[in-house]
Amino acid sequence: MSDLAPDSVAAARLAEAGKVWTSDLSVSEFALLDAAGYRPLEFVMGSSVFHIGWQQQNLRQSVELQVLSQAMYTARFNAMGRMIAEAAQVGADGVVGTRLTFRQHGLSPEHIEFIAVGTAVISKDDPGTLRRSDGAPFTSHLNVQDFYTLLKTGHAPVEFVMGVCVWHVAAQGFMQTIRQIGQNIEMPQWTQGYYDARETALSRMQAEAERVQADGITGVEWSASEWMWGTHTLEFFTSGTAVRRIGEADGFDPGFMLELR
Repeated sequence: MSDLAPDSVAAARLAEAGKVWTSDLSVSEFALLDAAGYRPLEFVMGSSVFHIGWQQQNLRQSVELQVLSQAMYTARFNAMGRMIAEAAQVGADGVVGTRLTFRQHGLSPEHIEFIAVGTAVISKDDPGTLRRSDGAPFTSHLNVQDFYTLLKTGHAPVEFVMGVCVWHVAAQGFMQTIRQIGQNIEMPQWTQGYYDARETALSRMQAEAERVQADGITGVEWSASEWMWGTHTLEFFTSGTAVRRIGEADGFDPGFMLELR
């Protein structure tokens, strides 16, 4: 499966979207989506099973492992791209509640499946208005309550953006380790390595938002994972929803609350 278009099995299911819609929304979320002027079309998903390789590294050097960074980004990008392709096939304006998760595939820790899922939605009165400038559906990890609130503030989601950085932290010398025994002392190579990795991941996420001409990013999340590389190599992953202004706030009441789950 080399391209991002839905395969024959997925295409056959999506062809039935006009008969019965599916979603992962709760009843309360469905009601609020309707109040926002949108309706669900289809539960959409994308998947990518990736073999995560290895990159030669200098144990005494703190540096990004760019081959691994690209692999981890590509795996997620493929999963997201296939989910977007499903949303486009059913004519959706966008996808709300996007979740990008992973699981170990098979017995090998190097085999990881990344899965992107969400609910494709469309405007009831004016379809197409929230699509991206390139005509593709928007993607957002915001739940329906946040999507509703965002629209009330005069903003709309553009794209689920992300940044990845796999960083190797240099191993400290034997004498430095001896000097630290029993001491309360900062470990500068770890502090600087983590800092650089987080900043690199955040910068890449911001660059994605700039590429789609967003005004900002909301709901930023981040995580750190060692995966199969050992304690000196970590992946920092950041994500959020890039948004753009589409008008003025529409009588938004910040005190409004609706329990969704």
